[in-house]
Amino acid sequence: MSRGPHTAACLVLASAQDVFRLRRGAQRAAAALGLEHQDQVRLATALSELGRDRLGGGVGTVAFRSESGGQPMLVVTFEWGPGREPTPETLQLVSRLVVSEFAPHETGGRVIVRQPLPVNHLTVTEMDERLTQALGQAGPTTETDHLRTQTRDLITTLEETRAQREELRRLNEELRRLNQELEETNQGVLALYTELTKELETTNIGVLALHSELDEKSRQLREASEAKTRFWTNISHELRAPINAVVALVRLLLDPGSEPLTAEQRRQIALIEASGQTVLSLVSDLLDVAKAESGLLDVQHAPVDLRLLVTQLSATFEGTYGGKGISVVTSDLKGLPTVVTDEKLLTHVLRNLMSNACKFTDEGEVRLDISVNDDRPPSLRVTITDTGVGIPAEELSRVFEEFYQVRGPHQSGHAGTGLGLPYARTLTELLGGTLGLTSTLGAGTRVDVLVPVRTPDRYGEEAGGGAQ
Repeated sequence: MSRGPHTAACLVLASAQDVFRLRRGAQRAAAALGLEHQDQVRLATALSELGRDRLGGGVGTVAFRSESGGQPMLVVTFEWGPGREPTPETLQLVSRLVVSEFAPHETGGRVIVRQPLPVNHLTVTEMDERLTQALGQAGPTTETDHLRTQTRDLITTLEETRAQREELRRLNEELRRLNQELEETNQGVLALYTELTKELETTNIGVLALHSELDEKSRQLREASEAKTRFWTNISHELRAPINAVVALVRLLLDPGSEPLTAEQRRQIALIEASGQTVLSLVSDLLDVAKAESGLLDVQHAPVDLRLLVTQLSATFEGTYGGKGISVVTSDLKGLPTVVTDEKLLTHVLRNLMSNACKFTDEGEVRLDISVNDDRPPSLRVTITDTGVGIPAEELSRVFEEFYQVRGPHQSGHAGTGLGLPYARTLTELLGGTLGLTSTLGAGTRVDVLVPVRTPDRYGEEAGGGAQ
């Protein structure tokens, strides 16, 4: 054995003993570099077949070296001088066992065998040292030892093959069982899919029928709503004229210039006037709600002086309810700007809310806070709070229903139609805003209104642009 350039070890092939040493050394070298037993036998068999073939073609050498990189490699190179080339049968057998390359030339030939190694993170020097050590331990051997070694390798290979065959048989049985389970599962899925498809078809038919029924119900509800609105409008117009006549006649009777009345007559006529005013208020509310629901209320934007509007409202309710012991309070109106919105609708909203607050407050105060934020676009925020009787928590979800009035002894003596809050919310939504209410029984109620508005300069630009 000698070391050649760029090799870990080099063997000379001159006799059958050299071929025996080559087989033993190749198997040990493969084991030292981490190859599995079957790969060791395959490599050793391929190299010994090449070595045995070379004995009939002159002296040759076998060089071992390693390569590192992404895939470490054991490289074995057979070289010989002028003489017979390897037989095709030998080259074919070797190519079935390992990756090989035959390169003939004028002065001889070369066969290079490449055996991939497991990733081991070793340097070339470290792998070459292992090669040198393994090949140096090969030592001389006899043909008997060689045959004995081949027999052991064959037995080991047969045992491994038998074990692999048993494992393969077991895996085939497992695969057959899994295929059978999969087929049964597929049949179940297919049956379930068929059943679900039928159920879905039945459900779809039911859904279509339900949609048709809902469309019919919606049409009936729409017609009923339109009929209700027409009824409200007609009955309101029909009732308003005679009620106005009754109220006017009562006022004539109570006029100081009329014939003198007894005290009892005045009391009875005052009751008639109060009842007439109540009925007239109810008729007006009905007519307003009917107009709002039928879409007959048009939003008319114009500049609104908020300070004047709030001052007039507070003065009206202070004069009406001041004698009842209620204080009507407003926030500081200084700096309150002029905004563009529908003054009539906004006034209706605030009047209804203030009327509700004053009506259900026996003592304390009703407060109106108003401000305009600086958002783009700006918004008008109104908050009305009172110290009145409040609303039970279980009734809060129903106070915006038309004609609904909160029941209970705490509401006694507070007459109303149940239209104030629904009408105020409807008008607020017509203005593009929102209305929310919170209340605590016995502590009062708070209503928050938020309405988008415009500034007068922006309104002027839009009006001017529309006129062009």
